Amino acid sequence: MITKNIKIELPSGLDARPVALLVQVASQYESSIYVENGNKRINAKSIMGMMTLGLSAGETITVSVDGADEEKAMENIEKYLANKN
Repeated sequence: MITKNIKIELPSGLDARPVALLVQVASQYESSIYVENGNKRINAKSIMGMMTLGLSAGETITVSVDGADEEKAMENIEKYLANKN
């Protein structure tokens, strides 16, 4: 399992469209992927769950990835959130 704190650098934060794209990125991987913010822990492959977080640009979240392709999944999620696609 890999756990990492990642700062959201997307200009609009994680509103509807960026959340949908993050879910698409996460769904490409077999690994379990969770996003934590405060006391909430949400499956990153759940669009409705991710929408409940209401994350803004500049906020830091904790991403946990566990599975066979965890390193590649973490790399691409971090790249997406850092706005380096």
